Amino acid sequence: MTQIEITFLFLGVAAILLVRNILRPDIVALLLMLALGLSGILSPQEAFSGFSRSAVIIMMSAFILADGLRRSGATERLGAFIVRLFGAGPRRMTFGVMTAGALLSLFMNNIAAASLLFPVISGVARRSKIPSSRLLMPLAFGTILGGMATLLTTTNIIVSGILRDVDLPGFGLLDFAPIGLPLAFAGILFVTLWGRKFLPEQSPAQRIKEGDRQSGEVLLDTYQLNDRFVRAAVLKKQALDGTTLMDSGLREQYHLNVLSIQRGKNTLPPDPQTKLKGGDVLLILARPEDSVPDALNKVLEILPSGEWKHEYLASPNLSLLETAVAPRSDLAGKSLRDLQFQQKYGARVLAVWRHGRSIRTRLADQALEFGDGLLLQAPAKSLDLLRTESGLILLAESASTIRMTLRGWLTVLLMITTLGMAVIFPSLITEIMFSGAIMMVLIGIMSMDQVYRAVDWRSLFMVAGMLPVGVALDKTGAAALLANWIVANVGGYGHLVLLGGLVLLTVLLTQVINGAASVTVIAPIAISAALKVGMEPRSVAMAMAIASSMAFMSPLGHSVNIMVMGAGGYTFKDYARVGIPLTILLVIILLLILPLIMPIG
Repeated sequence: MTQIEITFLFLGVAAILLVRNILRPDIVALLLMLALGLSGILSPQEAFSGFSRSAVIIMMSAFILADGLRRSGATERLGAFIVRLFGAGPRRMTFGVMTAGALLSLFMNNIAAASLLFPVISGVARRSKIPSSRLLMPLAFGTILGGMATLLTTTNIIVSGILRDVDLPGFGLLDFAPIGLPLAFAGILFVTLWGRKFLPEQSPAQRIKEGDRQSGEVLLDTYQLNDRFVRAAVLKKQALDGTTLMDSGLREQYHLNVLSIQRGKNTLPPDPQTKLKGGDVLLILARPEDSVPDALNKVLEILPSGEWKHEYLASPNLSLLETAVAPRSDLAGKSLRDLQFQQKYGARVLAVWRHGRSIRTRLADQALEFGDGLLLQAPAKSLDLLRTESGLILLAESASTIRMTLRGWLTVLLMITTLGMAVIFPSLITEIMFSGAIMMVLIGIMSMDQVYRAVDWRSLFMVAGMLPVGVALDKTGAAALLANWIVANVGGYGHLVLLGGLVLLTVLLTQVINGAASVTVIAPIAISAALKVGMEPRSVAMAMAIASSMAFMSPLGHSVNIMVMGAGGYTFKDYARVGIPLTILLVIILLLILPLIMPIG
């Protein structure tokens, strides 16, 4: 096999692993890097060159600067102010949420911006009686749209680095703004005026928080729990009378999960040390195959389901609340049993909402995923502990207000100075951004341990592993070969049609694999094609970078979409209904305004 064929084989295997979600993107990128090195296609220096690229240093610096800004409290104040500024109406609130997300993502990673606003938006939705499902997808889309307008977005940083690899000038901090800002504004207007109409009316758990009389029944329907609840009374002077819940064996021996204990007019939390008494009514959650066995007929009396009452699950002592697994959470990949979730937080997980469906069985062994929505039943004393867990985002809560200190204002000044210097001296952007990150530590804003936690090492390793792919495509001639094929089939129709074809290819690839991975492969090919037909390569590269951010049609295209999917109760269909027309609109606008701002040929 020739080196070109081997390169295509490696890329094909990597694409299958990414599309089918067999391995994590960062692992795929590192394996691809090793394969190109071990096969001799790249030298050891070329294979590992991604770790020394300016793109990786800028990314790492941006993560640190953004986290320092978050710690100052300035971003939270800005987001909350913008949301309040636009009022409480559904249309105005949608516009405010998207604007807040877009503005924050100008200065920080999209995921970081969305994470900051997540609890703020959830709390505002509760107070304004607007379903959070009507605001969370707009929040995600707003951060993606804002990220198009600045260099600090991962895909834009990657493309700028690829340009430098072929001895072309990279992009400065504000080079994306003349095109990205109109696109962001158009996207915000589209969702505000039209797209929001196609969003779900309510998220699963919010229906409970609104206090609707039928809220319990709605919960059961939403999570498909109707056939999972059993009411049973403890028989007096039998084995369970006077036995603690922990010693009853209901959970361990019979796989029955007691959610609440009704004792007269009071609802008691299912504490393991609670002593059962004759006459107590237990609300039990069980699978149909694990329903109350005959062996318990002597100690429990099965009661008619009757009218389902919300008080069984929530009371002054018990709360129903929803959380989401946060980005870069240590909880992801671990099961509830491994985490000892109930023992640690004193909260029971009733159901997990993932990719538009409810998971209700064998939750203890279910490995959590980033973006999962968890429906919890928790006593009041557990709420403070849940709020302090960085791996969980507590929904329908106002974000805590951080008081701005002198050090916080210094952080804001440092951020403004760093970005200002990067604009004035674009050729030194790597050194300036890294200096700003180091200053965060030197002036005591962050410790080194906090710096290490601030960096999204998964994204960093993925980018470092994927960047050598561009070198391999160029070195083996694979990029030129694909560029010749594209030019031969599309180039005869004119520069704009060729550009449109490359944009559509990038957009479609971004919907199924990470945008950073797709643009790493497409950008070298597009630049090579541009040089062959006399197009301006930087203009084409700009279009590829922006197209790789158009991850609206599927939740798989961007992590921020997955982040809000569970809490918003969204399905793949919801993203398609809003994202497809939004993407078509943005592609048309991109092809119209790019030639007016940057010559394409």
